[in-house]
Amino acid sequence: MHTLRAILNCDKHFGIGKKNGLLFHLPLDMAFFRKTTSGHVVAMGENTLLSFPGGKPLKNRTNIVLSKDVDHEYLDVINVHTFEDFKLAIKEALEKEDVYIIGGASIYRQMLPYVNEVLLTKVMADGKAEVFFPNLDENPNFVVISSSLPEEDNGYTIRFLTYQNKAPLPL
Repeated sequence: MHTLRAILNCDKHFGIGKKNGLLFHLPLDMAFFRKTTSGHVVAMGENTLLSFPGGKPLKNRTNIVLSKDVDHEYLDVINVHTFEDFKLAIKEALEKEDVYIIGGASIYRQMLPYVNEVLLTKVMADGKAEVFFPNLDENPNFVVISSSLPEEDNGYTIRFLTYQNKAPLPL
């Protein structure tokens, strides 16, 4: 069995987005995301897919997309229409490779109990977010197992953190 991870960046208040977009432009974080997820499976909600350039899936990755609208079928992705089918598609993918949950907020919230790890780039700034990720520092199931030294990314101080879920639920 491979590893199920969530991967994202957030501000100091665990804010992750506003207006269906990212809070910050972070080249180092984008490079980390690309390198980490490339060649693997990414799983997301429909709005996350639509937020990508041209609404196209990420290259060099298998994209699983959950859309509640059964009429929404996207090219070059695995389309699923219920949360149960989303979990099933992820479970099947995990037999072959690692899977990364990449958003949006409701997908992160629903999948958090199942992930083994969260790869979190923490930005030491207030992004004036409208959408938030659960505060892992207040969740007794999650513990920081690695933390980078602070570094500069496009004028922001960031830190790469890995949280481990001590009690992930089975899919």
